Amino acid sequence: MLYYLFEYLEKEYQFPGASLFGFITFRAALAVILSLLIATVYGKRIILFLRKKQIGETVRDLGLDGQKQKSGTPTMGGLIIIMSTLIPVLLFAKLDNIYVLLLIVTTIWMGIIGFVDDYIKVFKKDKAGLKGRFKILGQVVLGLIVGSVLYFHQGVTVKERDSTRINENYEVVEVKGKEVKSTKTTVPFFKNNELDYTSFISWAGEGTAKYAWLIFIPIIIIIVTGVSNGANLTDGIDGLAAGTSAIIVLTLGIFAWVSGNIVFSDYLDIMFIPRAGELVIFIAAFVGALVGFLWYNAFPAQVFMGDTGSLTIGGVIAVIAIIVRKELLIPLLCGIFFAESISVMLQVGYFKYTKKRLGEGKRIFLMAPLHHHYQKKGYHESKIVTRFWIVGILLAIVTIVTLKVR
Repeated sequence: MLYYLFEYLEKEYQFPGASLFGFITFRAALAVILSLLIATVYGKRIILFLRKKQIGETVRDLGLDGQKQKSGTPTMGGLIIIMSTLIPVLLFAKLDNIYVLLLIVTTIWMGIIGFVDDYIKVFKKDKAGLKGRFKILGQVVLGLIVGSVLYFHQGVTVKERDSTRINENYEVVEVKGKEVKSTKTTVPFFKNNELDYTSFISWAGEGTAKYAWLIFIPIIIIIVTGVSNGANLTDGIDGLAAGTSAIIVLTLGIFAWVSGNIVFSDYLDIMFIPRAGELVIFIAAFVGALVGFLWYNAFPAQVFMGDTGSLTIGGVIAVIAIIVRKELLIPLLCGIFFAESISVMLQVGYFKYTKKRLGEGKRIFLMAPLHHHYQKKGYHESKIVTRFWIVGILLAIVTIVTLKVR
């Protein structure tokens, strides 16, 4: 909203300083500062409200040290993240940008699913929360919406390079080309690193390219569902999900910045995605919200994000990665989420297999998800979280390096 106000003031009255709102970097800085302030200042009030209404987490006894003391800690803290993200975005972002609108819808949609799940757990005293099939259905519908918009909307394009003009200092000053609809994505570590989803259906003959949505949309559904559930499983100890997610989102912010800048994208020889630079505003606000939430979620946590936060985080990360055409980097960048999810699948699968074959279920890990395994081994949760963050930073660095290593 403020973007349009200052654009008007600049155009009509040459208002001093109004032109600053035309710069993505300036608006991103304002977004991250405001989101931090909202999360830290108003987060405390939300926590007090949740405590007053006795909206506390009922922690199952898993035989872990310090777990009983967490029972009754306010949950639904994801509301802090959602509020601290959306307010700066509505103030500083271009609200006619299809990518920003898609992320706003994702935040609200996943927030509602998570909120309903937490509501059932807290007020209906049902520890299972929202039934799994309804949760999956909500994720699938969001994936369907995201996939359909990205495939059919005319504003979702990439720019093909026809020519590049370089000055005497070997700096890119102009890149000519045309915007086209494309289902291409980036394949890491390869020189000719673009994969077109239409290639999965082109074998069927000429004219089949127009049916590429039959491949593209299901893939988007799988990614959105998988990443949101991965973030949900990672939210198990104080500060783990919020801190890990901040690292991931910040890395995606770098990709959004270079992909939405014609000079940087040409220099790095990556796809130029027109209007993707506006994602930086949303990402800045989201990172600020996550870091601000950590103020209260770090050990010992004063509030839990609940599914309201974890499902929202996973959904947003998935959609950003898809928009900047880096979804194939998710197993690497979101390696913590991936490891947590795999540990659960292996644990459950192996238990069922051994029970069927041997009559007695056996386990690979002491407990799943993976962070509980290390808790069972006697590690303090602060040490587990810190080490997971370090691994997350290393994965983020390797992910960024893929821009040049091919």
